[in-house]
Amino acid sequence: MADSSDSPKEACGVFGVRDPQQPAAHLTYLGLFALQHRGQESAGMAVSDGGKITIDKDMGLVSAIFDEYRLQALPGTMAIGHTRYATTGASAWRNAQPVARHAGGTFFALGHNGNLVNTAELAGDRPDADLDSDSDVVAALIADALTADPQIADGDGALIAALAAVLPRLQGAFSFVIMDETRLIGARDAHGFRPLFLGQCDTGGWVLASETPALNVVSARVIREIDPGEAVVIDDEGVHSFQFAPPQSRALCSFEFVYIARPDGTLGGVGVHAARRRMGRALARQKPVDADMVMPIPDSSIPGAQGYAAESGIEYGDGLIKNRYIGRTFIAPSQKLRDNAVRIKFNAIEDNVVGKRLVVVEDSIVRATTLRATMRLLRDAGAAEIHLRVLSAPYRWSCFYGLDTSDRSKLVAATMSIEQIRDHLGADSLAYLELDQMLTAISPEPGGFCTACMTGDYPVPIPGMLTT
Repeated sequence: MADSSDSPKEACGVFGVRDPQQPAAHLTYLGLFALQHRGQESAGMAVSDGGKITIDKDMGLVSAIFDEYRLQALPGTMAIGHTRYATTGASAWRNAQPVARHAGGTFFALGHNGNLVNTAELAGDRPDADLDSDSDVVAALIADALTADPQIADGDGALIAALAAVLPRLQGAFSFVIMDETRLIGARDAHGFRPLFLGQCDTGGWVLASETPALNVVSARVIREIDPGEAVVIDDEGVHSFQFAPPQSRALCSFEFVYIARPDGTLGGVGVHAARRRMGRALARQKPVDADMVMPIPDSSIPGAQGYAAESGIEYGDGLIKNRYIGRTFIAPSQKLRDNAVRIKFNAIEDNVVGKRLVVVEDSIVRATTLRATMRLLRDAGAAEIHLRVLSAPYRWSCFYGLDTSDRSKLVAATMSIEQIRDHLGADSLAYLELDQMLTAISPEPGGFCTACMTGDYPVPIPGMLTT
């Protein structure tokens, strides 16, 4: 079994809905389907009928796990859902989410997007064998809070009180969806690393989601983003919120715009597709080249390639076709086929590339294994020249806030110069978009983004790590 992508595996996706007029499981299924790009290892949902919570989760894609029979077995009008890629904890069923606990008379379920940096400190010497991830640790802390104080345990707002005690202790990136039998809650860390949106259905119900397309797919209009350090509570009285921590310097992950987020969404009031087109335009101005065709490496670099072509005046075209049905992993029966794995994901359109001087636009270069094979694929198809243009600054530092790049030794830009990377990939030229140009293309407003993976400047210090 081999990994089919060099790109960092996405932060997870979370979804929540409370709508007395609609079946929550079906809406959650649609919402998770819209967030499938954020995690393909496992998916699950917890559904409440007002008196009990039923949880169903499994390994694999949303469409492979849930069918009409499983959804019908999840009655209720409130639910949370989760799609997962492992950033902490193994890729295994026991780490699929939502996670759940019963404590102090309260049963709750939780879904987490992001990654905490103080998990070891929070876990302490706890002997709990079920703490396989930072999400499990958070659930255990909430359970502790529900049982430690009798006034919390016995109160109608027990879960809210427990969250008010636990959330300020968490350091790092988190967007949570949480529920008990009657309340739906969303919470976002004080820096706002990972997105979380509030929407409303035309039936009056309320929705929480990692990205706006997940609201669109259930016909919910976007109301607003959850503020950093804010928790919103949705119950019979409507929506109300509390600030569990003062907002810190905003640090929305810039890689959401480069690669993670769907292009048809908005983040921080900025359209993702338009931002990627502006990155391509900026790259064409920064590093022009004489060429015959601009082509993307599908799919996230398509808007950037369109922007590069528009700015440069060079024809835009398709040089690669992507297999739309490939999963995140595949099984190859021989080493020869494993070595030729890129052809499972891409195939060249020879008529479009033979004899051409190509500008090949990629969103980022992280590990470069698949990209190197893709460059060779284009050479074999007859490309005369390959000028690789990258829509982001070099990815040189590990992410500890929700992407799976904690092993810095595997980051090609951390161990090679740009010229060495060019030679390694077999390109005729290589240029990255300068960081300041990238951030300006995302938003003309200065600041507000985490760029730790490109600069080593971590908004929340990483315990035991010396950074720039």
